[in-house]
Amino acid sequence: MRGFRLLALVAGVLGGLTGVAYGLVSEQSRRARVVIGAPEAPPLRADGVYGDGAGTPVRFAVLGDSMAAGLGVDDPAELPGVVLATGLADEVGAPVRLETHAISGSTSRDLAAQVDRVVADPPDVALVIIGGNDVTTRLSIPGSAALLGAQVRRLRAAGVGVVVGTCPDLGTVRPIPEPARSVAREWSRRLARAQRVEVERAGGVAVALGDLLAAEFRARHADYFSRDRFHPSAAGYEAATSVLLAPLCGVLRHEWWPR
Repeated sequence: MRGFRLLALVAGVLGGLTGVAYGLVSEQSRRARVVIGAPEAPPLRADGVYGDGAGTPVRFAVLGDSMAAGLGVDDPAELPGVVLATGLADEVGAPVRLETHAISGSTSRDLAAQVDRVVADPPDVALVIIGGNDVTTRLSIPGSAALLGAQVRRLRAAGVGVVVGTCPDLGTVRPIPEPARSVAREWSRRLARAQRVEVERAGGVAVALGDLLAAEFRARHADYFSRDRFHPSAAGYEAATSVLLAPLCGVLRHEWWPR
């Protein structure tokens, strides 16, 4: 009966939190937030030009939430934007100017304001990472994915090449207790799949961060999470950038090389 109730609870949450199920998962989420705590400081910033190539720098914008911003690292050189800008410069043989618009705590509802700033002076290529906060704030999956798709369309209409890192697997976050962690895992996966469909329809390139990284994050949890046990560590961000660099290079070559 206990197993049946757990399955019923998870199924109820996935179908829409109601009654006792909503109360239990909400309480577990509250306890997890207490364990994780508030960030000690905002993410580091290290916007600037990276790489030694000659000529006009390629412009690279980063949008999204705390994972895009790099919350959890202690050295600016470890920020995902910096690691990717340096890698892009090496790959394309030109300097790369990093422009960070990502804001910690953002959901897909907040993405439009970041895109407003980007399209006012469009860069060559942009990386978007969003979705984790959509799960924790229980935004609907179709609505969340549609919001992302709309902003990818705006970026593409402005001539910006777009790569999107889809929602990471929150089931790897150990401070979230069961059954809420199983719910978070399934919700994350469903959102990531919906995001991929919308991003590709809008002309962007989607990278399934959860599918590509979840097993590694679970296996190397102590190394891949920062002190708050929620955001990635420098090693975790390095794993993420390792699967994002090639798609960014491909999009940049396609969008920028003819210039």
